[in-house]
Amino acid sequence: MEMKYGEKEIVEFDINSKEHYWPNNNEKNYIIDIELPEFMAKCPRSGYPDFATIKLQYTPNKKLIELKALKLYINTFMFREVSHENSANEIFDTLYKNLEPRWMKVVADFKPRGNVHTVIEIDSAKM
Repeated sequence: MEMKYGEKEIVEFDINSKEHYWPNNNEKNYIIDIELPEFMAKCPRSGYPDFATIKLQYTPNKKLIELKALKLYINTFMFREVSHENSANEIFDTLYKNLEPRWMKVVADFKPRGNVHTVIEIDSAKM
């Protein structure tokens, strides 16, 4: 079965490509607040899907992320088996490395499964 164009774009997507980051032309401190309510990854033990809302907040330094690139990056997780904790940490680490922000916070708020609700928060100010 042939992959659809959207699936192909997601599978081949590389968040580390410099083309996904734009210059920040503003010197002042301001916060960008982004919510991605359709995160999905597979549980590494069961293969069942896990769903979450990913919240990204950051104070940019010299770079901004293109929103389409962020959407595609988050969608790459849907094909992967990765734990709640590892997915949240990978998102934070990848974006923090590429953006080099003044401050950044990622909150991964997973939908309950098996009567367990997990929220992972990573804040650069607390590292």
